[in-house]
Amino acid sequence: MEKILVLDFGGQYNQLIARRVRENHVYAEIRECSSISLEDVRNAHYKGIIFTGGPNSVYDPASPTFDHGILEMGVPVLGICYGAQLIAHMGNGLVRSAADSSEYGRAVLNVNTDCPLFKGVPEESVCWMSHSDFISKLPDGYEIIGHTANCTIAAYENSEKRIYGVQFHPEVTHTEFGKSILRNFVLDICECHQEWLMDSFIETTVNEYRQQLKGKKVLLALSGGVDSSVAAVLLHRAIGNDLYCVFVDHGLLRKNEGDLVESTFKKGMGLNLIRVNAKDRFLSKLSGVSDPETKRKIIGEEFVRVFEEEAAKIGNIDVLAQGTIYPDVIESGKDKSAVIKSHHNVGGLPETMSFKSVVEPLRDLFKDEVREVGIKLGIPYDLVYRQPFPGPGLAVRVIGNITEEKLNILKDADEIFRAEVGKYCKEEIPSQYFAVLTDLRTVGVMGDFRTYGYTVAVRAVRTDDFMTAQWSRLPYELLEAVSNRIINEIQGVSRVVYDITSKPPGTIEWE
Repeated sequence: MEKILVLDFGGQYNQLIARRVRENHVYAEIRECSSISLEDVRNAHYKGIIFTGGPNSVYDPASPTFDHGILEMGVPVLGICYGAQLIAHMGNGLVRSAADSSEYGRAVLNVNTDCPLFKGVPEESVCWMSHSDFISKLPDGYEIIGHTANCTIAAYENSEKRIYGVQFHPEVTHTEFGKSILRNFVLDICECHQEWLMDSFIETTVNEYRQQLKGKKVLLALSGGVDSSVAAVLLHRAIGNDLYCVFVDHGLLRKNEGDLVESTFKKGMGLNLIRVNAKDRFLSKLSGVSDPETKRKIIGEEFVRVFEEEAAKIGNIDVLAQGTIYPDVIESGKDKSAVIKSHHNVGGLPETMSFKSVVEPLRDLFKDEVREVGIKLGIPYDLVYRQPFPGPGLAVRVIGNITEEKLNILKDADEIFRAEVGKYCKEEIPSQYFAVLTDLRTVGVMGDFRTYGYTVAVRAVRTDDFMTAQWSRLPYELLEAVSNRIINEIQGVSRVVYDITSKPPGTIEWE
């Protein structure tokens, strides 16, 4: 099968680059720059190579690099951000600090449309910049094919060697024609055929785990969300009733969600489901804790301890399965990536566990790919396209110390918000929407009385990859209805605000 190598230099969008390649039905393989040799690259017969971005500066001797022989193999190469700077730097070009001209966010890009990389791309469009260094001089044999107001060399090429570099990020949705640019590179410049399909992923994954887990009992951490649900059905297809799904009701779920999960999976889908009611246990451990990373670590450890106890009751279980997906891995600081936040099923796992191994059948997929797999597996549409919900639950939507009173306020506010979105947004539902209980109290007036209550924030975003997101332009009537209902119906709330932060610079969740 034809494949593209995504050479990982530690940026936050590296998995997203691979996803964009796979959108064109071409397989992308991600390898750390330090873990693959020139011989490995040659022997793998890649059709093309993409150098990713990264947090380092090329002139720092400790920064990651690559074997220059890769550029002499005759295989097309595309460098993105740090990757583009590194190609220039190692070819005796110049890269300098952009202290006075850094670009973060949207920029107007002007390109040479005669270049095959920009086929079908308008001469002027919007791109997404994120750099504190810039290329001031190209190596011999290279020429400029794109610029912005603050970046003279925003894109370059060596047409003879089919080597390209872009300072911006074509993989993110904020770059208007980013998908077209990557498609041009993969299909036209690298001349790949479109052979990678989700049907192939299902078949390969089921066969792999049928062999790997043969004769073993597996405990799957089922949250009821999309990811763990798809992982459960995928593994059930591979090992049948040797899969035990443990659903931990930690008291941090949305209103009435525990009963819904139990009904859906135990009665509706016939899986081996064990429900553990552990609210008091989790809230006791979280009492007095306000730091979000500490919350995640506590929840991650407590999840595993509950799973270990349930595994001991079942007997002879030493494999833990999870619904980990790519964004979880990236944001938890995989390899050289900077840690954004620990996910309970990645960075939040304790160092010591009784389980001998962990399997994560979806860790190479993004949310939309997981949903595609779910539909192909026959999981009901409403379940597959259910609202995403973080593993730590409402613990990361209650800012500051967690109490049962705060949780009850948030559950009611979230239920109101979701109900009103369902009323007003029948045709275009946001990709994710939820309420947050901030730790901020403000003065209000109700009747003739002064109040001093919590501020509830509501958030809605639209995204197709959950690595980047735009805030949703919800109707004013909807926001007004939500505010009125929350303040009038929930005691202890005096103010409602709407979060209009995109990702980046923010994350979708507040903590």
